[in-house]
This record gives sequence, C-alpha cells and structure tokens, in this order.
Amino acid sequence: MRSPRVRRHGYIAAAILVCGVLGAYAALRPTDKVLLTIGEPYEQVRKQSESTLPPAEPGANWVGVLSRPATLHLLDPKYGFTTPPAKYFVVHYDSGGMVEGVELSPQLETLPLDETMAVLVGLQDQLRRGGWRQIRAKDSPAITDTPAMRAQMRSNDAPQSFWIAGDKYQVSLGVRRFVHENRPADERYLITLQVSGPPFIEDGPAD
Repeated sequence: MRSPRVRRHGYIAAAILVCGVLGAYAALRPTDKVLLTIGEPYEQVRKQSESTLPPAEPGANWVGVLSRPATLHLLDPKYGFTTPPAKYFVVHYDSGGMVEGVELSPQLETLPLDETMAVLVGLQDQLRRGGWRQIRAKDSPAITDTPAMRAQMRSNDAPQSFWIAGDKYQVSLGVRRFVHENRPADERYLITLQVSGPPFIEDGPAD
C-alpha cells in the first residue's frame, strides 16, 4: 500500500505535468487574428477572424473587447498592414453595426526601450511601403531611432506620428513611458495604435 506521502507526490507530479502540457499547448497555439476593413459590418469581422471578439450590442455605439491577444490585419490590397500581437485590442462600431475604428497596443506587456523602438519603426516602415502619407510632420515627426527621440521618450514627452491612406484611413501611432510605482527605475513603454476612417485630422500647411 502506498503511503500518503507517495500519493501526495504523485498528485503534485501529475499537476505539474498537466500545467506543462497546457503551457506547451498555449505556446504552440496559433496567435489569434482580427481581419477587418474600416466600414465593414462588425459581425462580418467576427466571422472572418480567429479571435475572441464578442457579439455586437444591437443599436449601440460600442466596442468589442478581445479577451485574448491577437494580431490586426487591415485588409486592403494597397494600404493593408499587420501588427504584432496585442493584449489590449478593441474594435469600435456604430449603432448600425459597422466598424468605425480600432485601438490597440501591439505588445503583450510593457516593453523596454529597444524593443519598443523596433516595433514603432517597423510599423511606420510598413505604412511607408504601403503608400501611407505622413501628416503633421512638422509638429509630430516620425518616430525614429535617434538619440534625440529616445531622450524624448525617456522624458515621457509621448511622441506621436500621424498617417493617412488616400481618402480611406488614418492612423495615429504614439508611445508613452510606463512607470511602475514599485519600480520607478524600470524603463518600460506602452504603444498605442489607432486606425479609423474619415473625417481625417487636418494636415498642417508646412507638411
């Protein structure tokens, strides 16, 4: 007959094994995807995506909030782009159930400066290659990997860049420093990406 201690150790080993299997499954599981175009039906987005977007609230101007990280795929033959996985991800829709915009932080946690800069530069490079045009560049220049821009981010000046795609979409891309109250010296950053349709913010005369 097994002793209680042996049985207890067996239970612990089994629990560890189960946790390991679940962890491996989560690591191997494909990342969720939200595939959308601004102006299309929200319910269509739910059907064509692999995500946790909830059903729409009928007749309400509301948002669908994802409960599991996902990548954004803007479906446009010319202006489309893809983001890294985002833990914070909401899709805005109007009272008619049509998608008005998207807001997300393309990261799974607050990131150190080097990783943050890589994400920001990569997203802006995608926009440029896709034919997006930067606006308000005089007051809000593109976020570039320079000592001056890094100093601006460290000072929590929250730089932003603004982009438009023909007469179809606009993007706001910004970043701010995140300071944990228990770790004030821990340098971490949070990126915010917003995508919407017309009406657009006005371009500056000097851009």
